Amino acid sequence: MRTLIDISVPLKAGIASDPPGLRPQIEYLTHRDTVADVLSFFPGAREEDLPDGEGWAIERVSMTTHSGTHLDAPYHFASTMNHGEQAITIDEVPLDWCFQPAVKLDFRHLDDGYVVTPDDVDAELRRIGHTLSPLEIVVVNTSAGTRYGHDDYVDRGCGMGRAATLHLLEQGVRLTGTDAWSWDAPFSLTAQRYARTHDASIIWEGHKAGRDIGYCHLEKLHNLEALPSTGFTVCCFPVKVDAASAGWTRAVAIIDA
Repeated sequence: MRTLIDISVPLKAGIASDPPGLRPQIEYLTHRDTVADVLSFFPGAREEDLPDGEGWAIERVSMTTHSGTHLDAPYHFASTMNHGEQAITIDEVPLDWCFQPAVKLDFRHLDDGYVVTPDDVDAELRRIGHTLSPLEIVVVNTSAGTRYGHDDYVDRGCGMGRAATLHLLEQGVRLTGTDAWSWDAPFSLTAQRYARTHDASIIWEGHKAGRDIGYCHLEKLHNLEALPSTGFTVCCFPVKVDAASAGWTRAVAIIDA
């Protein structure tokens, strides 16, 4: 028996899914709105010629490639990866990275803004009794997951530090994910740390680990609470946007019983 669990968020207009200025907008055109558009393809046709006098329903969307649940390519993090190679864009990401057995790390108990360390990763792997394998997908369940669409969403959840990210990548992981807005700790809380320390190395440190080892990660995952710690597969093929830094995906967890 196979169970499919949707771990993607719905793409909605205007909700608090991103900082102001980055939120998607959707214009909904109904069957009535588009009658003239349909008739323009068929000279001489009239509205009454269309069944129920209806055109088609379509939507016009304004958003970034990082709207909704999406997969970041190494090119998003920096122009280079693997210590100097040209960073690959989303249309160049190996497809076998995107359909692999997966493991969930439960970090919901960690404070907002906390930066996860290699020791935290290892402690959680010991707790669930799991050893990572090359290409295994690692998803991180944070306290941000249940706040999607709320005003505090982008400020919630822990983040994965540079050292923790490299710790995963050095074990062969090439695709990770989080239910938070970012793989890193929330910008607002990182900014507070930077104001105290003026240590620029903490800015986007988890992402920037991709300069050393190229990898992808999913952001704005959802419903990770419904997943077991192990024993599932994640499928997250991105939309093939030419030369882009990310692509939208309908990420799904698959459990075979």
